[in-house]
Amino acid sequence: MIFGDDVDVALQSAVALVNSASSPDTLETVADLDTFWTRFGYTGRHDRDRTELEQVREIRPTLRALLLADRDDCVGLVNDVLRRHRALPQLERHGDTDWHLHAIDADAPLADRIMVETAMSLVDVIRADELSRLTICDDDDCDAIVLDLSRNRSRRYCSTACTNRNAVAAYRRRQAGTDRNGPAQVR
Repeated sequence: MIFGDDVDVALQSAVALVNSASSPDTLETVADLDTFWTRFGYTGRHDRDRTELEQVREIRPTLRALLLADRDDCVGLVNDVLRRHRALPQLERHGDTDWHLHAIDADAPLADRIMVETAMSLVDVIRADELSRLTICDDDDCDAIVLDLSRNRSRRYCSTACTNRNAVAAYRRRQAGTDRNGPAQVR
């Protein structure tokens, strides 16, 4: 584990939210937002209406900029989010989750809570100098964000689809380097 569980989940949810804007958009309905809410274990206020959906959709470009900023720019963006939302970190425990930080009231709009939770998570990432774990997918036709939480920093693609597409392309390139009867035999 590189970061605490709460940081990992906040980063994963922010990346998933940003990547939901890719074609096809996977956050178009209130039901899509409910699925996102459940998948990442959000608590607190959840209006389950079109207004909330639009507010969450609207923060995706800002989150993208935040997640992909270089270290110095990220510090400024994080501080701006925390200041704008008047973040006040406090320890909370709920459900099966042990003590962790919340920095915004549970009754605040979901979009605001996502922004603050992401900013709070990035505080740990910045302090550990681990922003390189947030990159753009290596697939030439994809601009989704990759969150690499692996020990060996080996994650290069945003999804199984991009991973498989590139593995097949690499296999085909290797096969194209051989003749029809297989590789040349060395005598």
